[in-house]
Amino acid sequence: MNIAHWPRILVSKLPGRESAARVPLHLVVPALMVAGAMLLPLAYLLVRAAGADAAAWQQLFRPRIAEVLGRSVLLAFAVTLSANVIAIPLAYLTTRTDLPGRRVWSVITVLPLVIPSYVGAFTLIAALGPRGLLQQMLAGPLGLSRLPNIYGFPGAWLTLTLFAYPYVLLSARGALLGLDPALEDAARSLGDSPWMVFRRVTLPQLRPALLSGSLLVALYVLSDFGAVSMLRYTTFTRAIYVQYSASFDRNLAALLALVLVAITVVLLTAEAREQRRARAYYRAAARRRQRVVRLGRWRWPALAFVTLIALVALVIPLSVMAFWLVRGIRAGETFQLLIGPAWRSVLASGLAAGAALLGALPVGLLVVRHGGRFSRLIERTSFVGYALPGIVVALALVFFGANFATPLYQTLAMLVFAYVVRFMPQAVATVRAALLQISPRLEEAARGLGARTPRVLFTVTVPLVRSGLLSGAALVFLTSMKELPTTLLLAPTGYDTLATRVWSATEEAFYARAAAPALLLVAVSALSIGLILARDDAGR
Repeated sequence: MNIAHWPRILVSKLPGRESAARVPLHLVVPALMVAGAMLLPLAYLLVRAAGADAAAWQQLFRPRIAEVLGRSVLLAFAVTLSANVIAIPLAYLTTRTDLPGRRVWSVITVLPLVIPSYVGAFTLIAALGPRGLLQQMLAGPLGLSRLPNIYGFPGAWLTLTLFAYPYVLLSARGALLGLDPALEDAARSLGDSPWMVFRRVTLPQLRPALLSGSLLVALYVLSDFGAVSMLRYTTFTRAIYVQYSASFDRNLAALLALVLVAITVVLLTAEAREQRRARAYYRAAARRRQRVVRLGRWRWPALAFVTLIALVALVIPLSVMAFWLVRGIRAGETFQLLIGPAWRSVLASGLAAGAALLGALPVGLLVVRHGGRFSRLIERTSFVGYALPGIVVALALVFFGANFATPLYQTLAMLVFAYVVRFMPQAVATVRAALLQISPRLEEAARGLGARTPRVLFTVTVPLVRSGLLSGAALVFLTSMKELPTTLLLAPTGYDTLATRVWSATEEAFYARAAAPALLLVAVSALSIGLILARDDAGR
């Protein structure tokens, strides 16, 4: 028997074989490779959990653990809900309406994504905390001695909402730009108002993209450590970090991390079920210019809403960082050249974005075009790394590199691989949402005309999902730029980045020294997202 037939035979034996048996090898093989890479952290956790004693298992079922689990789920739900409340109007206003300066706002409203959560948390504490800059400004004219406490759940919810809503915004924006306006035009011709058209026609078509963005937000909240730690809100991620760093009990930490994996599986199952209900294809074969909705009397309230979000999520953090910078300059702080750290950040993040995109495309095609148990298993596997704290993924790859891949240990390749493991879901979710908008009949028509599969992929499929590909690459690039625990543990010796420069300064309370790399990190990321969004608009 030809060995080349083995992958197809293997797949045909898996559950859901009726669908999987028809999957071409050029999708099965790379998708299996992606799944195998994503399972490395899980394998590490299972090895550690197998070594846990009875006492560690008993601690897992303590009431305190259940309380932390409830707090984590509550925060993830609240942030996801509020992120949608903010992102959906922003996406619509910046793509479909005559909002003043909407092209500028389409870039500005995405930029909070480039601010690391721990930097954003501290800037909000410094600005809005009980003794922050706002309180100092109001103390004179109003005699205000103290603002409401921002620590705990309110502060964690506000911080993560402000810096996570762009996940939903990017997904919704890409979907809105790709929708066929014919259905909306038909609804208007029947006398529906703009609000009714949006609620009854546009919003249901955005469902796949909103589900994908919401999943990313929920997993981001579950895996965040910086914001919840600074705002003193205990979640599972913080509990795992304490076990790793304080008690050095890695077996119990592995058990806690496996609980996060279980939560991820639940989220993925629920999201996949909703995606199947929402599966439909709305993109037209020929592009049509979308109608601009006139806001009328709502124009200025809409502008006020966009301005408020930008003020709280972007202007305040940047102003606090600028305050640190000016204060440092006045105090005689010497700032080292940041060209090297900036280049190393861009290089590692760019390589990770390209690699994640190459891995996400076959997974997305497998899920959307060849749905079944096998493809759903591959998709869920690709999301494992994103729900785990960066320190868990990093330690898993340290263990793997030190024991099984010594030549790759402490190399740029291992760092890029870690970024891909952590942020692959961002690329998969956006690619999948884009593919759901393309009717498979377009690809079938191209094959019917004699085009081979690779040509169909690069001349039909990829051009139509370009916005999804760019959004996925942008997300991976941005999050890799600000990733901290993975970089600290896996970067080659002397390979400092902008993120590590910021962290090393803030850890020692040298906030003026942290201001320059933090602002440069925002500037580089802002330039990249601006170019991507500009290219996306130009292509439409």
